[in-house]
Amino acid sequence: MTAPLTLVAGASRGLGFLIARELLERGHRVVLCARDPDGVQSAVERLSEHGEVHGETCDVADRADVERLISSVEAAHGPLDALFCVAGVIQVGPAEEMTLEHFDEAIDIMLRGPLHLVWTALPGMRERRRGRIGVVTSIGGVVAPPHLLPYATAKFGALGFAEGLVAELAGSGVTATAVVPGLMRTGSHEEALFTGDQALEYDWFAPAASLPLLSTDAERAASRIVDGVLAGRARIVLTPAASLAQRVHGIAPGLTTRAMGLVSRLLPDAADGPTGTVPGHEAGRRSSSGLVTVLTTLGRRAADRYNTRAHRR
Repeated sequence: MTAPLTLVAGASRGLGFLIARELLERGHRVVLCARDPDGVQSAVERLSEHGEVHGETCDVADRADVERLISSVEAAHGPLDALFCVAGVIQVGPAEEMTLEHFDEAIDIMLRGPLHLVWTALPGMRERRRGRIGVVTSIGGVVAPPHLLPYATAKFGALGFAEGLVAELAGSGVTATAVVPGLMRTGSHEEALFTGDQALEYDWFAPAASLPLLSTDAERAASRIVDGVLAGRARIVLTPAASLAQRVHGIAPGLTTRAMGLVSRLLPDAADGPTGTVPGHEAGRRSSSGLVTVLTTLGRRAADRYNTRAHRR
């Protein structure tokens, strides 16, 4: 019997890398894709000991590139049994520092990306009357966090798309799962993009993405995500904080929105004059806080383990 074939988009590092590893350990053949060829190559090298894995370079924001990818994958390896949409970008900074280009990038990758992938793979799955689709959204698509407005905008759309798919695919043999995680320790703070007062923005975001009480273990999260998607569950909410935020927002949305406003007032103000956007590993070097270095220890270790630094070799 041929092993299931699964495509994981955004799997060169972080959560996608871990989802690919989890699938390989369960006997799936995995094709992973990402924009960065060095990251793809490194991920394939690191994951090959776990099973049959193939790497492709693809920009999920480009519909033609996605169509090429899935056509090529199915021609070479057979029909897709499952699809995981994980590709993402995080831009951190006050709203007044965000440009329309920041919004375009976030929406193209995290909303149009899943749409391109699903709409290309879905006809074949429908015809075969089998398939599993997982769309990784965020608690930031339920409760909009401050200083992450492009991210929240895209994730709100992705969550609506994923939950709409659940209903539209009922009875088709194909299932969709909306994955709603909170912060996870993947080392993502090193590749997040920081604008405004870049060092101060890094000083709050990086510890939040690294500390155990605020973020969750990414390996356990990946296992739960794979369990839920392969079982055809409609929605998976990860981390106690995300579950609590979802419940409170459902009961008192005005209260949670005002609470986010109070949090925003505690975060750094916009910088004086244009600053541009830099990745977290550069913003971290500009930080003068030794405490932040200590608080991000687990996050840095995760970046090493989950291939986050591959393109900087």
